[in-house]
Amino acid sequence: MTLRLWLAGFGVVFNGVAAWLCVRADLTWLAVLLGVLAVVLVVDFAWVVHRKRRGDPG
Repeated sequence: MTLRLWLAGFGVVFNGVAAWLCVRADLTWLAVLLGVLAVVLVVDFAWVVHRKRRGDPG
C-alpha cells in the first residue's frame, strides 16, 4: 500500500507538470489526456489513504 501511495503521488506531480508543459506547447489533446490521468491518480491516492487510515495491511 505504501508503494502504491508513493507511485500515485509521483504520478500526480509528473502528469500535472507534463500537462502544463503540453498546454504551453499547444498540444491540447495530450494535455487533456494527462490531466484526466492526473485526476484518476488523485482519486487513487485518496483511496489508498482511506484504506491505510482504516487499518488495512500494507
